[in-house]
Amino acid sequence: MAYLDNIAVFVRVVELGNLSSAGRDMRLSPAVASNRVKELEKHLGVRLFNRTTRQLTPTEQGRVFYEGARKVLEAVAEAEASVADLSGQPRGTIRVTAPLGIGKRLIASGIPEFRDRYPEIEVRLRLSDHEVDMMREGIDVAFKLGILENSSFRMRGILDCERVLAAAPDYLQRRGEPKTPEALIDERHDCLMLRFPGAREHFWMLQTPEGARKFEVGGPFDSDDGDVITDWALAGRGIVNKPRFEIGPFLRDGRLRVVLPNTPPVPVKLAALYPHKKFQDPKVRLLVDFMASRCQKMIGETLSEQ
Repeated sequence: MAYLDNIAVFVRVVELGNLSSAGRDMRLSPAVASNRVKELEKHLGVRLFNRTTRQLTPTEQGRVFYEGARKVLEAVAEAEASVADLSGQPRGTIRVTAPLGIGKRLIASGIPEFRDRYPEIEVRLRLSDHEVDMMREGIDVAFKLGILENSSFRMRGILDCERVLAAAPDYLQRRGEPKTPEALIDERHDCLMLRFPGAREHFWMLQTPEGARKFEVGGPFDSDDGDVITDWALAGRGIVNKPRFEIGPFLRDGRLRVVLPNTPPVPVKLAALYPHKKFQDPKVRLLVDFMASRCQKMIGETLSEQ
């Protein structure tokens, strides 16, 4: 197993580019990660990395070994998953990512219960509104909320989520309420946007009598954190485009009001994405099934209260 552990560290160093990141990912100190790589190089009798002060880049031998090593680790993981499936005792670690908002409200809050049901499964959760490279960062399951494009990953659809445009009453009193989608642009309304490197939706797609149309809205504020945008809307700083279930409490208590109810944004899909090779992993299936059922229930309860 020590040799396999050394291979696993080597693969993560290649994928993440340095020992510190690989060590953190595998819960090892940089010194231990470095020793694992050195042991592997000694065993193979070759240098696997060209070392600089900032990062490690694989040598030609390192690149060749990486391709084979990655396949070995995948084969071992698949074999372990098959045994766990047959034994009915899934175990191991699942790396999960989700956007900040739904991650905190729907996913993170359910992980303790999932762990109670399956005590041999560890869940490592990363919350970020940024686009995450699942393959590079070794993610097993990504929960997404948005207009999802075709991808090379398997997708389990969980729920189609209605979106609304909303603003605080004091903003609408100060700036006036837009009567048409075009007024968002013509009247230079402050539209609060979720923007970050790699973000795909730099506009609003609204449902009009002519069909879905793109509106290149803008404003003085944007953020890479969806909750910050909601806070700005509550503070009367502009109009926000959000799933109804996310801002339901604020719509109920009147702190936000729906804008342009007859031409709402196109819905977004809540889904779980995972690599094809993870489809047969029982612990991944269990987590996706558990979270799908939980999200459907929680969102349904939130919407029924409105």
